Amino acid sequence: MLTLEDAWVDLGDFTLAADFSVSEGRRVAVLGPSGAGKSTLLAMIAGFQPLSRGRVMWRGSPMADDPAARPISMVFQDNNLFPHLSVTQNVGLGLRPDLRLMREDHKRVEAALGRVGLAGKGARKPAQLSGGQIARVALARVLLRDRSILLLDEPFDALGPALRVEMLDLVAELATETQATMLMVSHNPEDARRIADEVILVEGGRAHAPVPTAQMFDDPPAALRDYLGV
Repeated sequence: MLTLEDAWVDLGDFTLAADFSVSEGRRVAVLGPSGAGKSTLLAMIAGFQPLSRGRVMWRGSPMADDPAARPISMVFQDNNLFPHLSVTQNVGLGLRPDLRLMREDHKRVEAALGRVGLAGKGARKPAQLSGGQIARVALARVLLRDRSILLLDEPFDALGPALRVEMLDLVAELATETQATMLMVSHNPEDARRIADEVILVEGGRAHAPVPTAQMFDDPPAALRDYLGV
């Protein structure tokens, strides 16, 4: 179980509090108005944003201070690819940060690329890829890292509707295959309806406890109604 225990961040003109748990293997959408702190919540969990108080726990134990030591993979909005590296190298970073890939590593990279629909494209650079293909490279790297928690910060925001749905379905499949606990920031409530078991609403300086998706939309709180304009 992922637990934020009396976790609080104070950035002077902005604060965010969180005190909740997410069961293992759940797919959770993080919704809320712009500037409410959705990305900050993911940064708290990942360890990129130090806490002013409280702690983040996984399976009953506090997570390490070092983000690299946490059981987490994160996909950012820009997908965080290195333009000077090939697709194979960008994915291979998930295995070996020094990129000293052995024969078996290359086989694993090729298998991951095949799983996300990029077989045979390992030699290309990011500039030679479409937006959807770039997102797939980021997912292939996540697949190789094989971490217990997957955080996604609006990774498909720039994609068109059809491709966005395709990528949502793919990330849901990968999360199910790896049994990862997934939290995904989105501005689109349809993303939550499509793949999320639960929804965390971030508003008013607080990340609220997860609520089942159907319940959240069948009887939305006032803050969500205001956000949705209903």
